Amino acid sequence: MIDPHLHHVPRLGRHPSRVRLHGTPVITVMLGSLLTSLPIIAQSPIMPPFGLLLLLSWRLLRPELWRAWVGLPLGLFDDMVSGQPIGSAMFLWTVTLIGIDAIEYRLVWRSYRQDWLIATLAVIVCATGGWFFARITGGGSVRFSLVLPQMLWTILLFPFVVRQCARIDRWRVMA
Repeated sequence: MIDPHLHHVPRLGRHPSRVRLHGTPVITVMLGSLLTSLPIIAQSPIMPPFGLLLLLSWRLLRPELWRAWVGLPLGLFDDMVSGQPIGSAMFLWTVTLIGIDAIEYRLVWRSYRQDWLIATLAVIVCATGGWFFARITGGGSVRFSLVLPQMLWTILLFPFVVRQCARIDRWRVMA
């Protein structure tokens, strides 16, 4: 007799839908980009870019899931939601994904610490690039030191976001 309380266990031969398999990571990244539009009042940027964090988490957790071009539409959505100049996240996210592909080509095996180092470099590049794009398109004379706390919070939050992506990924692949 099968235990009736085991509703979360998939049945043999059943597969999750294509929308669930391919749509869940995209939807989570888009929801992460929407989190930055919450009405939080601050004098400096302290809210981590959750869309970027989720993009990096999914890419480092499941390398076969996305190609490098996925940074274009997801970056466009992030640019439209966050208010950054259009094209900044598109460019930075695509360059970041190409860089991760180049690093993966060189490394045969990766550990968790290497993933965290890769994400740290990606966060620094994207935050610095976002600051640069905002500055050259009329964002005012913002000092770079104001962006440093946001980068630090984002880097420290990466392990938590990867763990949440792993939980979502388990649900995603279960039938």
